[in-house]
Amino acid sequence: MSERNAERPDGLKFAATFSEVPVHHRYFHRKPHRENIMATTSDVKLQELLREFGTAMLVTRTPNGLLRSRPMALADVQPDGTLWLLTDRHSGKLDEIESDHHVNVTAQSSSKFLSLSGTAAPVDDRQKVAELWKESWKVWFPGGKTDPSLVLLRIDGDKGEYWDNSGFGGIKYLIEAGKAYLSGTRPDVSDDPQLHGKVNL
Repeated sequence: MSERNAERPDGLKFAATFSEVPVHHRYFHRKPHRENIMATTSDVKLQELLREFGTAMLVTRTPNGLLRSRPMALADVQPDGTLWLLTDRHSGKLDEIESDHHVNVTAQSSSKFLSLSGTAAPVDDRQKVAELWKESWKVWFPGGKTDPSLVLLRIDGDKGEYWDNSGFGGIKYLIEAGKAYLSGTRPDVSDDPQLHGKVNL
C-alpha cells in the first residue's frame, strides 16, 4: 500500500494533497472573518443604554429660572433619539415646558450614566397611546389608555453623552485610571465607544 493511499486506524484514507480534502472538512474550523464582526458605535451604544433604563429623570426649567427634575417612565426610545413619555395634562411640568421647551433627561445605575439634551412638547395622540400602553401605568392613570388626563410627552434629542463602567469596560477604565495616576495625567477613554461617547442626534 502506497503512502498516498495509506489507511488510518478508522479505515479512512489519508488525503495526499490539500485539494483532495473535502470542502466541508477543509473549512470546518475556519474562524469568522473580521468583516462579520460589527463594531459598536457611539450612537448605537447610546440607544442600547437608553433602552436599558426603564425610568429616567426629566429636568425642566421653571418660568423664574429654577431647574426641576422628577422621575419619569420611558415609554419608548426611537433610533433617531426621540423619547416618548406619558404625563398628566394638568401637570406643572407642562407649564414649564410651555415656558421653555429645552429639557434634559438623565439616567444612571451603579456603573452606567447617561444624559440627553433636547426639546419637549406634549402630543395628544390616542392611537400612539394605545401603541405604547402598558397595564402597569394604570396606577397613575386609572382610566387606562383612554384616561382623559393622560397626554404624551415627546422629547426630540439633540445631544447625548454616556459613561459605561460595567463589565470588562469597568476593568479597562480602572487600568487607564491607574496609568493616569502614575503618569500624573487624566484617564483617556475617548477612543472607546464602549466606555464613553458623545452623540449629536
